[in-house]
Amino acid sequence: MSLLPTGGELLNLFKSPGQNLLSGVTVALVALPLALGFGIASGMGAQAGITAAVIAGFLAALFGGSNFQVSGPTGAMTVVLIPIYANFSTDGILLVGLGAGLILLVAALVGLGHHIHRLPVSLIEGITAGIAIVIILQQLPAAFGVTPPTDGDLPQKAWAALIELIGSGAFGSLAMSASVAALVIFGSHRFQRLPVSLVVVVLATIVAQVWHLPLADVGALPPSIGSFSLNFFGATSQLSALIVPMLSVAALAALESLLSAKVADRMKPDQPPHDSDRELFGQAIANLVTPFFGGVPSTAALARTAVNVRSGATNRLAAVVASVLLGILVLGFSDLVSQIPLAALAGVLIATATHMVKLSELWHVMRGSRLDALVLTATAIATVALDLTTGLFIGLVLWLILRKSRLSRAEPLVDQDETLGD
Repeated sequence: MSLLPTGGELLNLFKSPGQNLLSGVTVALVALPLALGFGIASGMGAQAGITAAVIAGFLAALFGGSNFQVSGPTGAMTVVLIPIYANFSTDGILLVGLGAGLILLVAALVGLGHHIHRLPVSLIEGITAGIAIVIILQQLPAAFGVTPPTDGDLPQKAWAALIELIGSGAFGSLAMSASVAALVIFGSHRFQRLPVSLVVVVLATIVAQVWHLPLADVGALPPSIGSFSLNFFGATSQLSALIVPMLSVAALAALESLLSAKVADRMKPDQPPHDSDRELFGQAIANLVTPFFGGVPSTAALARTAVNVRSGATNRLAAVVASVLLGILVLGFSDLVSQIPLAALAGVLIATATHMVKLSELWHVMRGSRLDALVLTATAIATVALDLTTGLFIGLVLWLILRKSRLSRAEPLVDQDETLGD
């Protein structure tokens, strides 16, 4: 079976153009603050997040296996990228993205798409909870309006940022970040079809002109390929040290994309289901191309995909439009985008992290059995204290041991609606 889009699928893009155009506009407005925030959080900068949202979003929509999937930088992926950036800088992340794309391409060609996402509920819930905590801890310095500490692990850095905040007595950034997070959480629940996060960020930007809070630096968009290509290929000297990060990014991209595609299928039961191998192929193409433009590795974004479906999308044209419009917005209004306060973006990401965790699902798994609760708890703690890859490994090994001893039931993750969200 061909992994490339057929002529009929391309012609189908032009059906219901008005409806898909409207959905694409909505998705673009929702994606803008998230792309900026995740780019900054990764260490690569706002421009890297926007570039990924535009290029990866366009290619994954065109070549992927779902008619409704929206791709770009996500919170789960950002958690993986932060230590890579700390150890290998920009060149390392670009090479990791390229390597992950190659791994995803091989996975698609050998037909792993129908098997790679079947993991136990307790493990996935533990990873999700751990990622959400990590995102919140990472955003606390920006939310407090202080310089991120350079020493110590993540909890220690968050504590040091809190001490600095108390010592300074300047609570303007904290007030803004908390207000933004609260408004986004409440508004997203109440007005699911509206770009609540963008509206709140715009209001915060207006307020920031009076408070003089730290602002985002979007930089040149898009960066020129010639400006970093030499250093990018020079990073191949560190290739052996980047193999594990490449595998981690590829595994996360595959898992998150296929879970999101399943959710989109359930939201559109009257439409043909997604093709898992083609979805891996689309994510592979996106991650193979994006590094050459300076973008961070990307994957399908569940929350943005859900907004796309709720906004009335009928085919992949909506996601294509969203990517193109996002590029136009940033290229045409980069000066205005650069006025967004970092505290506001931190608030958006903190709200996003809270949306990733469904307390009812956590409670259901914890009540399932003591051993399910053990896998969930151990995975979450390891993800926060160590890193996502180690947390996944520890949780999986623990689950396999318990399953073999018949002390824990194995449940594939097929009924989750918002696990590993944006």
